[in-house]
Amino acid sequence: MVVRIPEFGSGDFRLGSQVIVRESQRAVFYRDGKSLDLFDPGRHTITTANLPILSGMLRLVTGGNNIFTAEVYFVNMREYTDLKWGTPQPISLRDTDLGLVRLRAFGQYTMQMADPKRFVDQIVGTQGIYTTAQIEDYLRGVIISRMTDVLGENMKSIFDLPQLYDEIGAGMRARVQDDFLAMGIALKQFMVVSINPTEETAKAIDERAAMGAIGNMDAYMKFKAAQAMGDAATAGGGGGASEGIGLGAGLGMGMGMAGMISNAMASGQGAQQSAPQPASGVPSVMTLEEAAAYLKVSTADVEALIESGELKARRIGSQVRISKEAIDAFLAG
Repeated sequence: MVVRIPEFGSGDFRLGSQVIVRESQRAVFYRDGKSLDLFDPGRHTITTANLPILSGMLRLVTGGNNIFTAEVYFVNMREYTDLKWGTPQPISLRDTDLGLVRLRAFGQYTMQMADPKRFVDQIVGTQGIYTTAQIEDYLRGVIISRMTDVLGENMKSIFDLPQLYDEIGAGMRARVQDDFLAMGIALKQFMVVSINPTEETAKAIDERAAMGAIGNMDAYMKFKAAQAMGDAATAGGGGGASEGIGLGAGLGMGMGMAGMISNAMASGQGAQQSAPQPASGVPSVMTLEEAAAYLKVSTADVEALIESGELKARRIGSQVRISKEAIDAFLAG
């Protein structure tokens, strides 16, 4: 975007020297932190007429010689297309559905120098930068600061973002255009390519979608509690008595979890309900025959369900024990 002559420090220029500026360039003389003059395309001879600010300065600084030190910045006037912008860090925003979300945004823009002298004054003189990478980083920082404001003002829910890309792009162009003009840059186009959630936010979206697909949350939570109890019952340690202890611990944990979840769901709905209790006369842990009687099927049918994995059970030596919760979970499924 800008080429500095010389690249470092100041150069010696003599009155009468010629400066050649190409059609797609503008040249700005700079001395002691101040821009002196702007040269349009063509061949220019350096005189006190086109650098009047030097006329009284030369005799004081150089002792009457016609040599002075300065820098020349050649500014490229071509249109810059497909310049990329993106958020280096996720933007945290409030969301009406998820509470708090973290988003990353990406896009591209097109720009052109509108006032080379102002650009050199604002970017080179104020910021002290002139390489293309430094300038692009600075402009990207301006865009990101505005993107945070625009998203905060327009976004209510992340689920509404896909239909707001055009509005966000128009709002960003209006905001950024004023900032760029203050630096002597004309913003030609501005586009929002994508606004994506971080992995944590995407996981929260997936969980919310799963909750919506479940429908009956109370039944789902009871099923998950029974499933957790079954997993705990089948995950015991060694054989013999330790397996019986593991089964009892699994049953206790599963029933306790089911009770806590049921109470939480009931309090959220404004109804005070106690945790479900087993029906009178039905044991919480059954033999093969008791399970068959409870299901009103044959023991062979129960064994077939256990072998297929559809019904959770525990073998203790030659005996089989099935929890009532596992049977109820199977029936619910």
